[in-house]
Amino acid sequence: MSRVGLKPISLPEKVAVKVDGGQVTVEGPKGKLNFALPEGITLTTGDGGVTVSRSTESRQHKALHGTARSLINNMIIGVSKGFVKDLEIQGVGLRAAVKGKEIDLSLGRSHPLLHPIPAGLTVTVTDNTKIKVEGIDKQLVGQFAAEVRGYYPPEPYKGKGVRYVGEYVRRKEGKSVGK
Repeated sequence: MSRVGLKPISLPEKVAVKVDGGQVTVEGPKGKLNFALPEGITLTTGDGGVTVSRSTESRQHKALHGTARSLINNMIIGVSKGFVKDLEIQGVGLRAAVKGKEIDLSLGRSHPLLHPIPAGLTVTVTDNTKIKVEGIDKQLVGQFAAEVRGYYPPEPYKGKGVRYVGEYVRRKEGKSVGK
């Protein structure tokens, strides 16, 4: 059984956590994030830390307890350090560019793919093949990176496509000529 919810969350310097009813606001040097606590989950701030507690020992409250603690911890990390996802494009003629509030992906289709960049994210492209997604909301950073990767996931025969930096792509052998 997981005991994630029982761990206290330490607060870094310059990060403030405010609780107003069921609304949690985390403010730090990189920005501000809000979260609505689920029913039955409470948050208390103390000397340099935050603890999350549940009202009952029901299965649902136990699950929400760990989830709420993880989400609040990610908010604290996001407003203090931020989150980064790095993508790389492999393949001849495949490239990307940022145009205003959209990322322009040329992934071997007859038309360019223009994907809107959500507010709160910073997307930079270097060498036309390296995409860096930065932001304070972990879910938003991961979702945007997954959507960009979803346009052309790495294929197993030649390894072409959009992949996370450091992602291992299992390669397959091509057709073999019979005897």
